[in-house]
This record gives sequence, structure tokens and C-alpha cells, in this order.
Amino acid sequence: MEKIKDKKRTAVLLIHCPDKRGIVASVTDFLYKNNGNIIHLDQHVDREKKIFFMRVEWELDNFNIPDNEILKFFQYSIGKTFQMHSEIHFSEKVQRAAIFVSKISHCFYDVLSRYVSGEWQIEIPLIISNHNALEKVARLYGIDFHHIQINESNKAEQEQKELQLLQQYNIDFIVLARYMQILSGDFIRTFNKPIINIHHSFLPAFPGAKPYHCAYERGVKLIGATGHYVTTELDAGPIIEQDVVRVTHKHSIADLIRRGQDVEKMVLARAVWLHIHHMTLVYENRTIVFN
Repeated sequence: MEKIKDKKRTAVLLIHCPDKRGIVASVTDFLYKNNGNIIHLDQHVDREKKIFFMRVEWELDNFNIPDNEILKFFQYSIGKTFQMHSEIHFSEKVQRAAIFVSKISHCFYDVLSRYVSGEWQIEIPLIISNHNALEKVARLYGIDFHHIQINESNKAEQEQKELQLLQQYNIDFIVLARYMQILSGDFIRTFNKPIINIHHSFLPAFPGAKPYHCAYERGVKLIGATGHYVTTELDAGPIIEQDVVRVTHKHSIADLIRRGQDVEKMVLARAVWLHIHHMTLVYENRTIVFN
């Protein structure tokens, strides 16, 4: 895949803590004193809960602190004073994603096109599916494909196979590209890394296998999609991105499906983009999305 060349190394610090005066000044002063050049900074205060959120990115060229010591020094110098929860990410770390897909392929193709074009600076070494319909496509792109059939009687056993593959391929996060299987709580807790899902925004009003048919029967005026992180509570995880498109009585079921799938592709792509650029911070069951 085409990679961006000659881009300076950067680090991203994500922070949340009780809101107090002086947080921004303290963080920026820490970076300045250690020869860091800030290139992006965004912050937000939840005034109801009195919680401060921040994302700051700076160039690492000539930074005084070694990469593996930055978070420790930061916590010692500032973090403990403000009761901060902090995490750090480095630009040279190429994240490894696994795609889970069934037979509905529009999101799958969109994800692959963004990957192979170099739009996303990630690696996708693994595709897992409960059907084998898309195996030839995976092989075409040189990505390992594993067909793992799942039913009620073998779910626990098959999910263990999936978890072993995720560990074997050193996967950092999963993209559910219209994977029509519900991940068990045990799977989610054991993997314990981000899982990004896309679904139509009709949930819970129009659940089931044919939501667009149901929406058509009700004469909806808006259709849309929601990209979110997966939790053990079905389709109730922190929302990363959403969008809608207007429809009218003139649109057929086929029109709704086509327009809905377009929105699903775009919303999933935006959600993945935000995630891989460390622009999301999950707090409780909400997602702070930085600019």
C-alpha cells in the first residue's frame, strides 16, 4: 500500500480529568519546556459533569524525552496534580485491522478501496467471514481470508478460533463491515480492543433483516447510519459518527437500500478515519470527537 513519505514523527496525547483552571497552560508548558512543537490542540469541557477533555499533537523531532518515557514523565509532572487519565499514541505505529464481513459487501469494498489506495495508513492482514462469498476478493488483494461458520451450537468454539486468529495476526482493532453476527460478551471482553460497527439508524424502531422494507412501509422521511464502538450492550456503544439523507414517498425500497448503503459506507469510513487518527476519546458511554 502507498504510504506517506517524509512526514515528521508526532505524538498524540488524549486526556480527561476534573475541570480546573490551568490545565491547558500546564500541558502546553510541559511540551514547550521539553522542546515539543504543538501542531494540533483541541479541548472540550462537559459543564454538566465538570470534566475536561483534550487532544494535543506535537512533533517529536528533538523532543527531550524518549518515547517510552513520555507518559511516565507527563503523569509525574502534571497528571497526578490534575487527576488526569492519559493515553499516548505515536504516528509511526501502523495499526493493524481485521475486517469481519458476511455477504452484504458494500462496506467491505469501500473499506478495501480506501486501504489499497493508501488513504488509510494502516495494515489489514486478516478478513474473517461466516460466509465464503468474498474469499476471492480477499485473495485478489493478498489478504488472508478465514471462513468461520457460526451457529447457536458452535458459537463459543468458533469465537475462540476468531480470537486466536486476532492474536496471531496482532490485530489492534476490528471493523465490522456489515458482519451479520452478534459478538458475544465473552468475545468482546477477551479481545478487549476497539471494535467499530456500522448499522442503519432505524434501530431500534426497525430492527431485523429488512429494515429498509419496514421503513418503506412506515413512509419514513429520513434514513441514516450510525458508526459506533461495540460494547456488550447490543448496538448501544459509544457513537463515533452519524449521518442521514432525506427520502420521500417517491423513493422505492430499492432506492432506500441504495441511498442507505451509501450513507453506511460514508459513516463507517469516517468512523474508522477518526479512530486511526486518535481523534476519539470514550468517556462513560459517550465519545468525544475532536476536530
